[in-house]
Amino acid sequence: MRQTKSMKNALPAIVSEVESHVSVAGWDQPVRLFALVSTDELLAANPHLELSGDLPLTSVEQELDDPNLPLDDMLATIEWPIDVAGAIVVIERIIVPPEVELPEDDSVLEFIAAHPDKHEVRMVSAVLRTGESMNALRLKSHDDAQSVAVAADLVPQLNEALLATFA
Repeated sequence: MRQTKSMKNALPAIVSEVESHVSVAGWDQPVRLFALVSTDELLAANPHLELSGDLPLTSVEQELDDPNLPLDDMLATIEWPIDVAGAIVVIERIIVPPEVELPEDDSVLEFIAAHPDKHEVRMVSAVLRTGESMNALRLKSHDDAQSVAVAADLVPQLNEALLATFA
């Protein structure tokens, strides 16, 4: 239980670390996926790794067979081994304010892309196998580390979809 509380408390730092790592590669990236594993267990199995051990969990990027696969399809194929404590997915999307009425036909993507109030956003969702979650959001229009929002339940549907990979 103590380890779980420690992991939960470390989620904001872990999410920030992954978001910062991903941001180095710039924008227009495919989906990126990370497993969260116990830092102590990872160092015990791999003593040559140069990890600080400051955080109870370490993110390990996963190679995706097809990073351009629709997110729902990709997540539906994932099964984590028991030693994976959690996962992080990073996606980029174009969003519009919720009050914008979207067309109900196939032109919705073009409509959003052309909308004057659109925002490009990078969303980071981290979940623990035990159900806790944390998110980070970075807008392309405010592309600096100080403008990244980190909080729980910023993108609840993404959190739920990622958590379902542990079912």
